[in-house]
This record gives sequence, C-alpha cells and structure tokens, in this order.
Amino acid sequence: MSEREKIFARIREALKVKAHAHGGEGLPTTNDHRRVMPFVGSSFDEQLALFCKNAADLRADVKQVADIAAVRDELKNLCASENWKSIAAHDGELSRSTTESIGVPVKFIEQGIPKDELGRCDAAITECDALVAQTGSVLVTSRSAGGRALSCLPPHHIVIARRDQLVPDLPAAFALLKQRYSGNFPSMISFITGPSRTGDIERILVLGAHGPKRLTIFVVHS
Repeated sequence: MSEREKIFARIREALKVKAHAHGGEGLPTTNDHRRVMPFVGSSFDEQLALFCKNAADLRADVKQVADIAAVRDELKNLCASENWKSIAAHDGELSRSTTESIGVPVKFIEQGIPKDELGRCDAAITECDALVAQTGSVLVTSRSAGGRALSCLPPHHIVIARRDQLVPDLPAAFALLKQRYSGNFPSMISFITGPSRTGDIERILVLGAHGPKRLTIFVVHS
C-alpha cells in the first residue's frame, strides 16, 4: 500500500467514528461555545470597558464621546494633525452628520468612487453593525460600511458607533446578524480587529501591510 493509500485509509476509518456530542446530542450550542471563550463581565459597563481595553491592546484608538458634535470636533483635530486633503465616507446617518463642516472635501462611496481614487483618500469614515467586547472587534458588513473597499483602501479607517451597538461576545454578534439579515445576508461580513497587520517577516509586527494603518473608533454615548 502506498503512502497516499494509507492516508486515505486512515481518513475512511476516522469517518466511521461518531463525533462526541457537546453538552448533549447534536452540534455544540451557544452555551458550549461560551464555556470555552473568555469571560466578558456581567454588566454593560464591564463589557464596554473590556471592549476599550481589547481594542486598545490591538493598537486601535477608541474615543468615547458625548454626542455627534464631539465627533465632529475630534475629526477636525485629526484632519489638522494628519493634514487630510480628502475623505471618503459611507452615506449613513452617523457618518454623514459627522462629516459636516470638517473643512476638507468628502466623497461618498454611494456616488461612485474609482478604486484608485478611493485609495488616495486620507481617511475613510464608516458605520458598523456592532462592537464586540470579547475581542475588541468592529463588526461591519457591506451594507453598514459602504461596500467592501471603503474600510480597506484609505490608510486611516474611522468607525462611528453608538454605545448601544456593543454586544458582549461573538455568539451575540452572530445572533445579531441572523436577526438583522436572515434570508438576505450582505455580500461581505467582516470582523475588524485592530488596524491591518502582519508579522510574517522575522516576527516583526508591521501595521498597514494589507489595509489601513490606523483604526479610530468613536463610541457615541447619545
């Protein structure tokens, strides 16, 4: 018997063995998943603090602000400090209202922006579906973030989220997606966990290798 035949023989034998059930018969349940995942705290405030910590550990910049006016002020400061010349944005309620009076041209992705022009924008402003406390991630879809390219091409991705968009963990995030989009899921669903990074070469961390070098998350309290 050749090595190839031995491998397939072992696979055939393994397929005869019934998988162990998790907490009963059938596939693992949400409670099974949560038993092996990091604890997120029982109160909303604990979960919000955990999100901020996890996101910051991943090199994201999290800013809790009182209202949309405070976001505008923060964006003006970023625009001045980073010398923005143009911004690309998703035409949503939060993102449109926060781009008013920034002082630089704002291009909305819904109006049609060529990919090369989008890549030359200094920043992208999008909304999101949820913030995940357990991982410090931002859950975006092609509908909440203005398609696939907007959150990937400009070097600084800015997310505007309301405080009540926080969910405790990944099972809750997937449940939210199922409830919101069941039967008509978006073409893209992504968990953005910190700015783009790679450590492939000599284990040296490099930010911005495959996407935005900076990620700023505004958590609006009202």
